[in-house]
Amino acid sequence: MSLVKIRKFKLDVEQVLHEGGPVAASPLRVAVATAVVANPYAGKYVEDLLPFMQELRALGAELSDRLITALGGADKVQAYGKGAIVGEDGELEHGAVWHEAGGWAMREALGNPLAIVPAAKSIAGPGSRVMIPLGHIQAAYVRSHFGVAEMSVWDGPRRNEIAFGLAMATGGRIHARLGGLAIDQIKGEDGLR
Repeated sequence: MSLVKIRKFKLDVEQVLHEGGPVAASPLRVAVATAVVANPYAGKYVEDLLPFMQELRALGAELSDRLITALGGADKVQAYGKGAIVGEDGELEHGAVWHEAGGWAMREALGNPLAIVPAAKSIAGPGSRVMIPLGHIQAAYVRSHFGVAEMSVWDGPRRNEIAFGLAMATGGRIHARLGGLAIDQIKGEDGLR
């Protein structure tokens, strides 16, 4: 019997045309795919969370595929991140299972980029939100790609649920102009530069 019981999926896609300056030649597209699932450990302490984490890899692959399709292909994705909101009867560690399961699945779907997948998690109720941090997929020090994507579900997570989300973006901030490592300077050797 599977530990992963999905109640609903949600997909949000936003297009950013400008941030008060000139309209961008190509709009920035940011997408968040979320799944609300039953928390198999709600209301109790369970020592071994690894079986849940392993089963969540398939959900990570499903959400990754939805994002890649929404953004027009893996070659369009330049930034990513992940997040989890655990309902009140769970613990933060129940959301932490998503670090490996969601991050691993998303990196595999994108051809195994080197940079760490930024993450945020919280314990909260229905309608709450978490701001998923975004970073460049190949190099963590690409300052122009530091951003956020909002993850929320109006009716979740309920007390005994977890909302797991992945985010991808087609670029960095519109009008980014604060220096730092530029995309054409990425060496791609260590996930940092």
